Amino acid sequence: MTFAAIEVVHLRRSFSSRKRAPGLRAAFESLFQPVREQHVAVDGISFRIEPGERVAFVGPNGAGKSTTIKMLSGILHPSGGSATVLGHVPWRERRQLAYRIGTVFGQRSQLWYHLPAADTFELLARVYEREASAHRQRLATLVEVLQLGDELHKPVRELSLGQRMRCEVVASLLHDPEVVFLDEPTIGLDVAAKAAIRDLLRQQSEREGKTLLFTSHDTGDMESVCDRAIILHRGRVLVDQPLTELRRQHIRRKLLRLHTVEAHCEVDLPGVRVLSRRPHQVELEVDLDRAHVEHVVQHVMTRARLHDLTVSDPPMDEIILELYGRAGAAQPLPEEVRP
Repeated sequence: MTFAAIEVVHLRRSFSSRKRAPGLRAAFESLFQPVREQHVAVDGISFRIEPGERVAFVGPNGAGKSTTIKMLSGILHPSGGSATVLGHVPWRERRQLAYRIGTVFGQRSQLWYHLPAADTFELLARVYEREASAHRQRLATLVEVLQLGDELHKPVRELSLGQRMRCEVVASLLHDPEVVFLDEPTIGLDVAAKAAIRDLLRQQSEREGKTLLFTSHDTGDMESVCDRAIILHRGRVLVDQPLTELRRQHIRRKLLRLHTVEAHCEVDLPGVRVLSRRPHQVELEVDLDRAHVEHVVQHVMTRARLHDLTVSDPPMDEIILELYGRAGAAQPLPEEVRP
């Protein structure tokens, strides 16, 4: 029997907050008769992640992603249910677990703001009781992959956001953790910085078997790094599938880009919508419930000669939005309630 890297069973977390009407009188009354309301951030979710899996944790603000990661890393205690990470109960065995997990919170820094990142890395080596030569070798490898050089010796306050986040990722991986929790690690980064972090995370998982639980609002992160998606909706698991299955089961449209020898090509078929038209090129959207891609191509070939043809799926973010629409989540959700 193999043990899961992460196992969650009916995990639940709720918060209470004080509620009052606006105005001075209401503020005064709330001092003596406070009214509190309960908010459920995580509502009995269950899932299992095997060692070496790369899982995207997807959902809008308020879905419970960050709250779940905080419970799994031992920062928060749950209101109910159970969870284990590498065989440890996170909120009871936080010290033992800390040596075996890494965390990256995109909006929280573990670097000393006024010191160079190199000083923080040296401190972390001592905190995690790393042998000096192993620390230097590990640091050199991560620095080379993320293309960090002189940035290591500048005060963190002088680094750009991209440079700082690369250093944050190094700090989280420096002690060679088995499980890494990443909460929006690429937020606000440019294309180059995102690509560098994505490549490193995937490489660490494939070569060293690290388990990744990755939250992000950027579906590019999900598709570049992860093989499976757990989609949350109002604190509950809406979908838990491999990305290939997610695409296969939920994609009901295809996008066709046709390059024709003739300058113009008219397409008029049920279930086919023209997205754009230019000389020698037309882009179509095909509703798979009403038309087949093969029939559409045959229809076009009776009217024009094809120079090139591209068939693609809609972007992953459109698929996820459609799933939320089906679940009645078309309206924006409130910001996640925090303790």
